[in-house]
Amino acid sequence: MQIGFEFPPLEKGEITHTQLVRYAGASGDFNPIHTVVPYAEEVGLDGVIAHGMMIKGFIGHAIGKWCGVENLLRFSTRFRSMTRPGERIVVTGKVVGETADAWQCEAQAANEQGEVKASAKFEVKK
Repeated sequence: MQIGFEFPPLEKGEITHTQLVRYAGASGDFNPIHTVVPYAEEVGLDGVIAHGMMIKGFIGHAIGKWCGVENLLRFSTRFRSMTRPGERIVVTGKVVGETADAWQCEAQAANEQGEVKASAKFEVKK
């Protein structure tokens, strides 16, 4: 790798309501803003929203495919905007720097309009 290298995009496809319900069960996060449309509307969200940690998981999946999880040294995420059913998420990333023993990288999960849902910084072993 070298600074400026771009990883191949990872398309995660369309977010579905069923996927949100399954993620709630897998994660134990049963907050109704993620699964119950009337409740999410009642609290002013115009419908359910995806779990932020699911989107972070998409980025983690991409990092694993790009670099191998055994090489991951650090991984931090900043959540940027809500993700809703029907949106298609693509994860992109690139190498932005290096140290003596690690590549410093950035990634983001965005919808098809380019709205960034989460951004991340991560380091992997050289």
